[in-house]
Amino acid sequence: QVQLVESGGGLVQAGGSLRLSCAASGRTFSSYAMGWFRQAPGREREFVSSINWSGSRTYYADSVKGRFTISRDNAKNTVYLQMNSLRPEDTAVYYCATGSVSDSFRLYDYWGQGTQVTVSS
Repeated sequence: QVQLVESGGGLVQAGGSLRLSCAASGRTFSSYAMGWFRQAPGREREFVSSINWSGSRTYYADSVKGRFTISRDNAKNTVYLQMNSLRPEDTAVYYCATGSVSDSFRLYDYWGQGTQVTVSS
C-alpha cells in the first residue's frame, strides 16, 4: 500500500518561506515521478510543480516559477517543495502525489492527506 505523508505547512507572513516535505512508502520511490498540487477553498485543485524519477527534470506552474523549488532525495524516499517569497494567494492545502509529471491531477494515482499553508498579508 502506497502512503504519502506531507509535513512542513504552517502560518507565515507574506515574503516568508516554508519547506514542505512528502515522505513516501509502499513503492519503489526512485522509480516514480512526483508532483505537488494545491487547493484553496472554493477553487479547483491546481498544479504547482513536479519532478521526474531522477530529479533531472522539474516543472512549475507559472504562478510559482522563480519562487518555489522542487527536489527529491531518493535515499530518503522524500520529495520537497521549498517555497520562498510567499504571497497570500499561495494560501491553500498542499498535496503531494505520485505517478506522473503532468499538470493534470487525473494522471496521478496516489495522494497524501495534504498540509495547510497560510500566508498572512
